[in-house]
This record gives sequence, structure tokens and C-alpha cells, in this order.
Amino acid sequence: MSDRRKGVWRLLPLLVALAAGCDLPGRPNPADRPVPADQVVDFGTLYTANCAGCHGADGKLGPAPPLNDPIFLAIVSEAELRRAISEGRAVTPTQKSPMPAFGLGKSRLTEAQAKLWAELKEATHADPRPTSPLTDAQVKVLAQGIKQRWGPPAPRSESVPPYLTTAEAGGGKKEHGAHVFARACAGCHGSQGEGGKIGDQPVGAVNNQAFLALISDQALRRYAITGRPDLGMPAYDGKKGRPPDFQPLTSAEIDDLVALLADWRQPGAAKGK
Repeated sequence: MSDRRKGVWRLLPLLVALAAGCDLPGRPNPADRPVPADQVVDFGTLYTANCAGCHGADGKLGPAPPLNDPIFLAIVSEAELRRAISEGRAVTPTQKSPMPAFGLGKSRLTEAQAKLWAELKEATHADPRPTSPLTDAQVKVLAQGIKQRWGPPAPRSESVPPYLTTAEAGGGKKEHGAHVFARACAGCHGSQGEGGKIGDQPVGAVNNQAFLALISDQALRRYAITGRPDLGMPAYDGKKGRPPDFQPLTSAEIDDLVALLADWRQPGAAKGK
């Protein structure tokens, strides 16, 4: 066989591969190209990168409130989820909580806040900072995904308090909140919020100013309504650690309880009074 014919036979496999539509060896596959961060619209990818560190890989057992709780999903609206993701949470008008603003163009951390968040990361092994600002489309994907991924929501009754308070700002009364705390919280958290136990299970303090400095009034209200089912904390109507005749908390009582805890946030505040 001539050298020319041998050369044609050597090229035949390559010609067959090209005819079949295969890429040349070493040629990049467009499907393998990295997607720019602002074009990622997969819920799992966005959640893992921005939410799982605080809210848990499956929406529970993180340092932040669980997102897969059915009561929470029943009372929080998608619009409120989108607002929280985009704008973050504030403990006070001038003090941010560990829930950051993920939306594009939102304010970033001050030096003092960055220091506080570094301490939080070291203490909880969670990093609340966004990997990069999220677009409106990405915020929408996260909010819709949270509502859909762990649903359907299943509230236990129609009397569940609303996620957002219906009272005017500062509507709760801390004096009334002290009575609510004694009835609904002291059995687990101690008479002055110093912490306690249920059996052999330790229960954290809620009069700790470092804790209160990192949690917003809205998050406190949410805890009072939903509890922390992943950690054994009862919801607004739960009986665990409470008197046998305990009645579910009303929205107004939760307002009063939040007012008490907000007062404990202030330096020098008398606990349990």
C-alpha cells in the first residue's frame, strides 16, 4: 500500500469522529464554561453559597432560624422573604444583624460591623457574608425556592400569630412582657432569662446582651411564634417546658415579649423585671 493511501487510512477515524459531531481533542465544551456569578439562577447553588452557612444545609440546624419550618413558611410571604434577602435585617435602625443585605447596591459593612461578624464566624463556624451581591432575579429564585422546597406549609391552627406585628412601632409593653416571659419562657430559659435545662438538655440564655445585639426584633418575634423545632424549642402553642394549663400566645402577647427582650438589649437593663 502506498504511503499516500496509508495516510488516508490513518485519517479515517478522525473523519468519522468529525462526521459524528464529536469535538476535536482539547477543544473546550461550551457547556463546561463557568457561569458568571450574576447569571447563576439555580436555587441549590445560590442557597449553598449564600444561605446554608447560617440557616443549615437543609434549612435547619444552623446558627440562624430554620427555613424549613412549616409554621414559618405558612406565615411569611414571598415578598417579605425577598425584602429580607435583598435588604438584610436590622437590630436597630443603626445596627445591623448577622443577616446581611444580599441585593445589588445595598449598603455593606462598616468596620465595626465587619469586626462583629468576624467574631460571629469564629464562634459559630458560619460566614454570614454574601459571596457576591445578588441580582433581583437571583433574590426571587431564593425566595421562591425557600417557599417551595420545604413546603407545603402546614400551620396547626388558624390562630397562628402573623409573621409581622400589626401593632404600631413600640406597641408592645415590657411590663406585660415580663408576665408573658414567666408563663411561656422561664420554664426553659430561667426566671431571669439566664438559661436552664430541660432534663439533661441545656437551654441557652436569652438575657445575654451579645445575643440580643445580634438579633432583630422581627427575629425575636419569629422565634416566639415558630420556636426552634430543630433544637427542641416549642412554638407559640407548644406545651414543652410550660405549665399544663398553658394557652397559645397571642400576637399582642408576643409584641409584649419582644418589647421586654428589646429592653434587655439595652446596657444596664434589669433582667427578669
